[in-house]
Amino acid sequence: MLQKPFPLYNSLGREEKRAVMEVMDKKVISDFIGRTGEKFLGGKYVKKFEREMEKKFKFKYAVTFNSATTALQAAVAALGIGPGDEVITSPFTMSATASAILLQNAIPVFADIDHENYCLDSESIEKNITKHTKAILAVNIFGGSSDFERILKIAKKHNLKVIEDNAQAMGAEYKNKFLGTIGDIGVFSFNVHKHLQCGEGGVLATNDKKFAYRAQLVRNHGEVINDDLKDMGIYEPIAGSNYRLSELHAAVAIEQLRKINKLNKPRIELANYLARKLKKFDWLAGAEIFKNSTHTFYVYPIKFFGSKIGIRRKTFADAMRAEGFPLNEGYLKPLYLMPLYQKKEIYPGSKFPFASKDYETVVSYEKGICPIAEKMFEQELILTTICNSQRTKRDIDLFIKAIEKIEDNIEELKIYENKEKHAYAKASAGK
Repeated sequence: MLQKPFPLYNSLGREEKRAVMEVMDKKVISDFIGRTGEKFLGGKYVKKFEREMEKKFKFKYAVTFNSATTALQAAVAALGIGPGDEVITSPFTMSATASAILLQNAIPVFADIDHENYCLDSESIEKNITKHTKAILAVNIFGGSSDFERILKIAKKHNLKVIEDNAQAMGAEYKNKFLGTIGDIGVFSFNVHKHLQCGEGGVLATNDKKFAYRAQLVRNHGEVINDDLKDMGIYEPIAGSNYRLSELHAAVAIEQLRKINKLNKPRIELANYLARKLKKFDWLAGAEIFKNSTHTFYVYPIKFFGSKIGIRRKTFADAMRAEGFPLNEGYLKPLYLMPLYQKKEIYPGSKFPFASKDYETVVSYEKGICPIAEKMFEQELILTTICNSQRTKRDIDLFIKAIEKIEDNIEELKIYENKEKHAYAKASAGK
């Protein structure tokens, strides 16, 4: 088995170091000004990175941000969404996805996920549409795709906008079209453990000029820009902040973007190799991928069927950890089970925006509203980072051997598990 822990993912090299030193030599490490004028849109490297993103992924307007989190908030704001509006999204993602909606004082409504691809389930989306619904915020989780053919049909039918949270699927495609460019707005992430990293950063992608402009206002003190332009009769109702990307971050991102295909290729090759190897175990299931689509495997998702092997997921994960392969059990708790949603409170002493004159509906965040997401978190899903570009097929072979070893010693593991349950029950009874 592996003799040392998995190294932290690191795709930085000489090119990035050289780019940073070039910026340092110019002595301008950020080049934004929060007023109208050329520098309202940033400096040389920020603009260059935006143009290269547009060219690479074939969309019209890229707007850089200091994170995908702030880019998501700007995406919601760019669509004019606010108090009294609902946005349907996934509960099976990190908190920023739904918080982007709340920060615009709109209401996140959680639809369930698909059992096969862990992205939004189209039937659940349609069931959750109300008169307040303004958009669907789909999450391309783990490096794979939502079923956009069905989602776009639903959006068109109900006159809804579509945002893609594409933080985990850089370079992936759905039916030969890049993820992050399929909806009205897409968001990419570049923090330290993503496919492309520059420390922190994000990009909002759109083909709509007005959405891009509103996003630029959110990024860079839009209320000041509105004041500058008032004598020209130009006004766009919006409040902004400082969500700007520095020249240093942009310079690193440019170099990373140039080798994104090289970084993604081993992920895909290792994932395909792992998928073939996993087929021998009827109690495990690998990732599902749409036809004519690619998955870029931010992490590799595996379903665990405890009833077929006779042990709990935790027992399996503990055994794999002992063999040198750490696994993540269940990803993240469905967001609506967090205190913020259970209490419906983000402002002390107020229920706004969950209850207001603009929103008199009662949104449900009860346990059970998204049974598949809950089942994945509590019972079935396992995640591994073994398919990143720093691993090899030998690592995959060792991973499979560890699973085979567990399967060969399943009776011993059952005994261990029963003893653990007995000890827990005894300790609980003594309290």
